Amino acid sequence: MPVSAAADRSAKIVARLSMLEAFGGARAVALFWPIVERREVDLREFDVELRGRGVRVAYPAVDEAGTMTFRFVSDVDAMVEHPLGFREPPPDAPAVAAGELDVVLVPALAVDPRGHRIGYGAGHYDRALPAHAVQARRVAVVFDFQLVPDLPDTLGDVPVGVVVTDRQTLVAEPCAVDP
Repeated sequence: MPVSAAADRSAKIVARLSMLEAFGGARAVALFWPIVERREVDLREFDVELRGRGVRVAYPAVDEAGTMTFRFVSDVDAMVEHPLGFREPPPDAPAVAAGELDVVLVPALAVDPRGHRIGYGAGHYDRALPAHAVQARRVAVVFDFQLVPDLPDTLGDVPVGVVVTDRQTLVAEPCAVDP
């Protein structure tokens, strides 16, 4: 997909996210930094919007052992490059406490209407969400062509409750969450 098409589709996703009720009263939201070379959904404009509303924004950080946590970032320019190709909070950024996040946006290579997703295979989000996003609404953001009819689910998979694409917003079937 050309960079311009990814940017246009990302802007449509950000517009859809802006309308979701889940963000209306949110005080703390976790985003992810896009791996631009892989044409991931780019949420950087949503970061700016959330901060303008007074929302605290967190990003994932992955340590050398492969454990993912979330850290609040006050200045995205202070984020550092991770070997996996994304930017993450510096080690001294404040850690997010369990139960502190209201919404977590989750990337995916593919997602189905039940909220099951496939990432890059390391299981970072599947391990981190139960520990760090206990009561947070989990929202997958993908381009519409990444929405597939059905994906296998395995023990340990953590589905999302809402799927937002550039063309539609779906409440996942098994874990109904009001958008």
